[in-house]
Amino acid sequence: MSLALNAGSVRGQISVLHQSHRMYKWLVLANVMIGTFMAVLDSTIVNVGLPKIMATFGVTIDKIEWVMTAYLLVLAVMLPTSGWVADHFGYKRTYALALALFTIGSFLCGMAWDENILVIFRIIQGAGAGFLMPVGMAIVTREFPPERRGIALGFWSIAAAASVSFGPLIGGYLIDNFSWHTIFYVNVPVGILGVFATIVIQREYKTEHTRSFDLLGFASVAVFLTFLLLALTDGNASWNTGGWTSTFILTCLALSLVGLIVFLVTEFKVRHPLIELRLLKDFNFGITNIILFIFGLGMFGSTFLMPLYLQNSLNYTPFQAGLVFLPVGILQGIMAPVAGFLSDRVDARIPAAIGIILLGISMYLNYFLSLFSMHSQIMLPLYLRGFAMGLMFTPLSTLALTNVQKNKMAQASGLFNVIRQVGGSFGVAMFGTLLTRRLIFHTASYGMAVNDHSASFQKVIRGLELFSQHAIGGSIPQSILRGRALIIGHLMKQAFVSAVNDAFLVAGVITIVCLVPIFFLRRKRSGVGVRAPAME
Repeated sequence: MSLALNAGSVRGQISVLHQSHRMYKWLVLANVMIGTFMAVLDSTIVNVGLPKIMATFGVTIDKIEWVMTAYLLVLAVMLPTSGWVADHFGYKRTYALALALFTIGSFLCGMAWDENILVIFRIIQGAGAGFLMPVGMAIVTREFPPERRGIALGFWSIAAAASVSFGPLIGGYLIDNFSWHTIFYVNVPVGILGVFATIVIQREYKTEHTRSFDLLGFASVAVFLTFLLLALTDGNASWNTGGWTSTFILTCLALSLVGLIVFLVTEFKVRHPLIELRLLKDFNFGITNIILFIFGLGMFGSTFLMPLYLQNSLNYTPFQAGLVFLPVGILQGIMAPVAGFLSDRVDARIPAAIGIILLGISMYLNYFLSLFSMHSQIMLPLYLRGFAMGLMFTPLSTLALTNVQKNKMAQASGLFNVIRQVGGSFGVAMFGTLLTRRLIFHTASYGMAVNDHSASFQKVIRGLELFSQHAIGGSIPQSILRGRALIIGHLMKQAFVSAVNDAFLVAGVITIVCLVPIFFLRRKRSGVGVRAPAME
């Protein structure tokens, strides 16, 4: 009886809370931030664990990058379905079930016993994450009026910023003190809390008219993205002796092209398309998505590289590698609400453009990394990166969704996130391939530059020989072999750093390209967001 009364009391309080809209929307925002935190967390926390996972399973970069690529790929494929699922089954139910699926996938990833099983479980995890971000973003934009949407999205971005900071840090600590499995297990209690909060806080919302599911569109976009990423990832794989002209790569590209053609034809002909490509006719929305795709290429690709450099070249522990990312999220979290405040009052293109310029500069500074880089040289670009990301995301979101109708918000936010995640998937695949190609190039170049008969080489070999004999002992031939192995190891490390530098330079150029479309964006209509009331 007492339990029944308590349950009734809770339901009554929730009902009153729903009616008291002023408080309700901020609680919903906090609830959605939990799911956003987790979805972004697993695109960052795994980065610092990749070297350890590589060592555990004995695999190379071209194989282990699928731990990242599979997650981002499935996330991108599932994003377009989020609008239909949320409209059909309800936003609250969809969000709660997505969070539960993500939590289950995280638990399974922690139990993985080889790299192939880990990739499969990452697919499950990515499927849940694919609903969390767009549905959460749609919920936030639905609850907040246009004049307060900028500040709301700014606070929503804090969750992503916190993941950028604390994801690598938490992951590094867990790997150093426990094992790489725990970077997935840590999601489980947070996920359970998030599901409970969703059930208690949110009210259900469903559109009045649901549409049919575009099965052909879903299948064709999955074929297009999957086979294109397979081609990009495996073009320089060790097993692919034929390279980019091999039968496998050409077949993947052909299937991807067929999938793209079928997808485009389907989306413009069916009555209820999976992805509302017609939304791209809105000038701001279309241009902003181009910017996000280009940004995803450079940003996700470069983020994939940094932990590999820190741990493989500078011998950082996973925790030390994670610690360097802490200021990125903190600065992003500080700047996101400020950028939202500014985008509600001034031309949102200004903070977005400044953010892109600073981001490009940060990538360029990473071009000068070496085997002897000081801590300050590593941190300065990361400070700029956090500041830049905080400045650019909220204004871009505000500009993109300015003219989108409320009943199209789920479709718009889904497409908005699809483009960025597809860019991120391509970025990881592209930069993994670029790193492999440049590593081969620099290894060959440095190898050819070493002259076995030069006086400098003979002097170094004699010094290493004497050092080896004093430190380890053994015969002279063994000491010579160890000396040569040390030289080869140093050349390989230097070749890896040079390859990383090349990749960061490409990332910087790609990022700066985003600046061009910024100037074509149109300002918000006069009077919208010029003066936002105080937060309630």
